[in-house]
Amino acid sequence: MIVGVPKEVKAHEYRIAMLPVGVEELRRAGHGVMIERGAGLGSGIPDAAYEENGATLVERREDIWRAADMIVKVKEPQPDEIPLMRPGQVVFTYFHFAADEALTRGCVDSGASCVAYETLRDELGRLPLLTPMSEVAGRMSIQEGAKYLERPQEGRGILLGGVPGVEPAHVTVLGGGIVGTSAAKVAAGFGASVAILDVNVDRLRYLDDIMPKNVITLFSDRHTIRSQIQRADLVVGAVLIEGARAPRLIEKDDLRSMKNGAVIVDVAVDQGGCVETTRPTTHGQPTYIVDGVIHYCVANMPGAVGRTSTYALCNVTLPFALKIAKHGLLEACRRDPRINTAVNVHGGKVTNRAVAETFGLEHTVF
Repeated sequence: MIVGVPKEVKAHEYRIAMLPVGVEELRRAGHGVMIERGAGLGSGIPDAAYEENGATLVERREDIWRAADMIVKVKEPQPDEIPLMRPGQVVFTYFHFAADEALTRGCVDSGASCVAYETLRDELGRLPLLTPMSEVAGRMSIQEGAKYLERPQEGRGILLGGVPGVEPAHVTVLGGGIVGTSAAKVAAGFGASVAILDVNVDRLRYLDDIMPKNVITLFSDRHTIRSQIQRADLVVGAVLIEGARAPRLIEKDDLRSMKNGAVIVDVAVDQGGCVETTRPTTHGQPTYIVDGVIHYCVANMPGAVGRTSTYALCNVTLPFALKIAKHGLLEACRRDPRINTAVNVHGGKVTNRAVAETFGLEHTVF
């Protein structure tokens, strides 16, 4: 099989979907690897590192899309990449279909097989290809939130941990999964007062056991959310429903009750966001203000720390890429049911039920 790795074209996306060791492993297994020249530079990986391990460096991304049996990417195909997809080709990347109907319909029309990192489940129901980026985004949410709470960034002028004699910031985290847990740990480490909200009581009991004393756990309902965001200096949206659009937990009218200069970091923006006023932003223009509340809604947060994110992502994606390359998609799914859970679109049909229901499309069992 020929595996192609084009340079990411999403704004301010510095990750690459393949490490030099991945090239070596694929080559050792008898596969060809095409890398677009300069694709690894944003992660600090020079072209020579890929070439030394057997990759063919290619100048034009169109040539990679045309020749490769499987495309391995980081972010969803952009509007000018969708026309390059073709029937029978496997595209292995983050898709987050539920947040983008045009992307979904474009991929369906392409006839390609879309294998989504974010819906691949293991035997224990975990999302191993989403986890490392969720950890990065969760940690970054506090780093970025702290920055935009500073007065020069139009925030409240709040130091997360306070100082002796001055109370710390209050951080509300909506969701107790990987993103929320990572965010809460970092916020607690800064010395902030932190509340994690979730609807899973067993998860809340677990978090209550492992979190430091400046973190409390609360059951998530409309009243608790409204009460918390009134207190909050920083709100982190960290909810996820696999394959589906994120639930809307904060409505536009709710913003009026929040403090002027408070910050919302909606990590759920990849799945449509959990705040009514969320719209995707970029690292170049990461924030906007609605009713005095700063919104940070960058749709590819981990892309800003390309080197860390690339290594964390490729560590977990390579084994699955190797299996697909070795056996082909259908046989790989038969041998490893985990891969089957990642197939969202195949042969012009939507094979993920949540995606199909989001847009009223027919669902076909893969």
